[in-house]
Amino acid sequence: MSAVRTAAAEFPADLDWVNVDAPPRLAELRGRVVLLWFWSYDAVNCWNLMPALRQLEDKYHDGLSVFGVHCPKYPAQCEPGALLRAVNRHGLRHPVASDPAFRTWQDYRIEAWPSVALIDAEGGLAAVFAGEGRQAEIDACIAQLLDEAAARDLRVFAPAPQVARPEPPQALAFPAGLLVDAQTLYVADSGHHCVLECDLDGRVRRRFGSGSAAFVDGEAGVACFHDPRGLARRGDALYVADRGNHAVRRIDLRRGRVDTVLGTGRAGRSRPQAADPRATALNTPLALAVAGDDLFVAVAGQHQLWRLDLAAGTVSVFAGGGEPALADGALAVARLAQPSGLAVLGRHLLVADAASSALRLLDLDHRQMRTVVGRGLYEFGDVSGARDGVRLQNPLAVAVDPHGVAWVADSYNHAIKRVDCRSGATQALRLAYPLHEPAALALAGERLWIANTNRHEIVRVELADGAVTRVPVGED
Repeated sequence: MSAVRTAAAEFPADLDWVNVDAPPRLAELRGRVVLLWFWSYDAVNCWNLMPALRQLEDKYHDGLSVFGVHCPKYPAQCEPGALLRAVNRHGLRHPVASDPAFRTWQDYRIEAWPSVALIDAEGGLAAVFAGEGRQAEIDACIAQLLDEAAARDLRVFAPAPQVARPEPPQALAFPAGLLVDAQTLYVADSGHHCVLECDLDGRVRRRFGSGSAAFVDGEAGVACFHDPRGLARRGDALYVADRGNHAVRRIDLRRGRVDTVLGTGRAGRSRPQAADPRATALNTPLALAVAGDDLFVAVAGQHQLWRLDLAAGTVSVFAGGGEPALADGALAVARLAQPSGLAVLGRHLLVADAASSALRLLDLDHRQMRTVVGRGLYEFGDVSGARDGVRLQNPLAVAVDPHGVAWVADSYNHAIKRVDCRSGATQALRLAYPLHEPAALALAGERLWIANTNRHEIVRVELADGAVTRVPVGED
């Protein structure tokens, strides 16, 4: 790396830092290496960079300062309170700024989410790395910059202060998975890294998971999840999309034991065909659905749907080429973009396709996909009505009744939408109750259950009259 570098641009003085009181200044960080990362909290590839950032913060705790610059894709992400909740949900320990005008992005000539810029001990811009999966290169560059600073007697050896404006303690933390039957409510309590089995009034009967964010199989109180999300049930097996562990776990509801059925605990880029699921790495599973002997997995980090054959014990890619796009047709050519919610309608699979702000319908027998509503990766909004005009904003979940009426968690519009799967006609569900980024749904008869994720609660809607009841899960 060159010893003569262009001076890094200072942060705009009026940038809104959501989790610190005093705005940081790069000019005050001479002697330290600075890492700026540019992200949008909806994007799975940004989520995948976060563990690497934590490792770098720990490894270089006495010489590295990390700052996040949030440049949002969606209008709903421009509100600083929403960003703070995303920071807390992901457990970020460094200062994060809201930059909806992309000013810092432009100053550093960033072109993609996520990107990392490294600044040397004298304030010079040393390197920019675009995309995830570049931890080794970033690590090597930080080490070289710190050695360079030490050799010139410039290095300041001191830990960076940890920062936080945490969520108030509550019984639930960012719930993001629901399943309900006639007597039981299951909740993926994502922020507490566990799965709850409750009665329909919210009283907790059993808790699966120790509460530590880790990857451990075993009995209910010993096993560990990391940000569990979507749930699906087949007989006495409750399946869990274990987002942070890049795995699918199975809870034996008779014994209470947790085992891994898919994944290695690490993110991967496999393209399996009739492969051993326990030896197959996948990237960011978010949702599950059971149809017969098949468990379908929304593999958001690879923009695919996978099929786990529960009878044969094999896993295969079912749909999606691996690159984000909205394309219909035979599964060989159909494309998805961060699929995040699944629901079964007869021999069809409904997909909440978050990054394309679309609802998709997949015919399991004829292996064809069509778009019910939605237009593409950057065509989003909050518009109901006839199919062609409908716009959603990062939908994260879907539930469906036997008549083909789908309920969609239109998450960044803080709304639930009713969609006719045949015509695409869409209406907003009018509720006299505030929602904030709902991320999971479950339908039982004439009741719709909603994970009101950023308000840390579960609510129940009587579809007959729209009455809403807050379910006090875990508050007894």
